[in-house]
Amino acid sequence: MTYIDQLKREIQLNKIPKRIISLVPSQTELLVDLGLEASIVGVTKFCVHPKHLRMSKAVVGGTKQINIEKIEALRPDIILCNKEENTKEIIESLKEIAAIHVSDIYNLKDCFELINMYGEIFNIKRTTSTLVSNIQLEREAFQLQFQNRDKLKVAYFIWKKPWMVAASDNFIDVMITEAGFVNVYKEEKRYPEIDLNNSKLKEADLIFLSSEPFPFKEEHVLELQSKFPEKTIKIVDGELFSWYGSRLLKSYTYFKTLSS
Repeated sequence: MTYIDQLKREIQLNKIPKRIISLVPSQTELLVDLGLEASIVGVTKFCVHPKHLRMSKAVVGGTKQINIEKIEALRPDIILCNKEENTKEIIESLKEIAAIHVSDIYNLKDCFELINMYGEIFNIKRTTSTLVSNIQLEREAFQLQFQNRDKLKVAYFIWKKPWMVAASDNFIDVMITEAGFVNVYKEEKRYPEIDLNNSKLKEADLIFLSSEPFPFKEEHVLELQSKFPEKTIKIVDGELFSWYGSRLLKSYTYFKTLSS
């Protein structure tokens, strides 16, 4: 069978894959929630959900550095990657080992497409269709409840030293909008470095410090609060703003806590 991934690459599979390696944490969690845990043979050290998985599956490296020999020894039928999280060099190095499926996520449509692609590849279309429907129901319920709320402006920090924020052209920006906020860095691209005297930052009503990839702590809240005493500054769950698999089921309930 021929399948097409999100980079429009053709993938040839002669059977339903039974030995899966996932190099993307959010996609690993998605596989488990789709009932495919038994088929997973390899994960990354960053695949932290569910917590027990790294103890029961082979850890083949990170998202940017992998152990090729270990991956080859696992004899995977398919390796699941992501354009942003895994390098082009990694994807090229694996193509002789197994079929490679690469996701490319910028919005919710892409998320739903990926989930449905897994439904086709792993022959679980009913399960994936149900998951997409349930996420859409959570989204619709949130929008109905908060549709008339004033939209506060937010600056969403992902890194310190240098200070970096999520701007546009990435999934976090989409989820900032989904949560009912306006990204003050919407006019910039990707993840720019900024100075704390940046004029856009002064426009923000809220400053969000993401729990990942930089592990912001309360000490960083206090540091920024001293500089911006009039702003609300809080640490937010980065996974619920950036993981695009089944964790989306939890995002909208979490967004309600930020909107209250």
